[in-house]
Amino acid sequence: MKIKNHKEDFIMATLSGNVVSGTSLKTNKGFDTATKLTVQTAQTLANNGYSFCIRYLSRQSGQQSGDLDNTEAGAILLTGLALMAVQHCEGGYWIANGTKGATYGANAAANAQSIGLPKGVTLWLDLEQVSSSCTSTDIIAYCNNWYDQVNAYGYEPGIYVGANCGLTGTQLYNNLKFQHYWKSMSTVPSIPTRGYQMTQSATTTVGGISIDPDTITADSLGGTPHLIYQPGTSV
Repeated sequence: MKIKNHKEDFIMATLSGNVVSGTSLKTNKGFDTATKLTVQTAQTLANNGYSFCIRYLSRQSGQQSGDLDNTEAGAILLTGLALMAVQHCEGGYWIANGTKGATYGANAAANAQSIGLPKGVTLWLDLEQVSSSCTSTDIIAYCNNWYDQVNAYGYEPGIYVGANCGLTGTQLYNNLKFQHYWKSMSTVPSIPTRGYQMTQSATTTVGGISIDPDTITADSLGGTPHLIYQPGTSV
């Protein structure tokens, strides 16, 4: 299957910073949010003890309104927060297949590149609310094709395991190519052998911003996600 190469579609404004392990940050506390951040709101979150932020990538070619962009990413990093990104999941009970996985994966990586996220940063696939009409074969093809596209750009593919993901824990570990697993706040399968390296908690509001808190811990094989971080920054 040939997917359009978007690598030349954007002029990349590379963000300055180092790619670091999530366990090397000041704290293992972070958050994901659908709200666009400014220097001021990001600093408020940093002042409340959070060390990293996860913002959104579009499924489409090109970031959409409200998604992470280069300006916002720079503002987040300026406050001393580390940064990685997750791609929006389709709404409702959606249909997963290999073609869609390849397309969305290519868009996730190209959009991350357009923001200026450097190679080695973890990008997350959001797997949740999959239609019960999908076979496990379809879901596995979706995930692995997404992985291949993101990996080809030099990013580190990770998977967020949400409610109704359509796969068992054994399938998530044995049949997928991923090494980075993020546990949602929902009741989801355990990951054999490896376990999760990031865990999401119940939604809360900090400084007027709705966030889902996340905690990074090395998994049972020592794996951690990787983020971009600017040492010595804080406004």
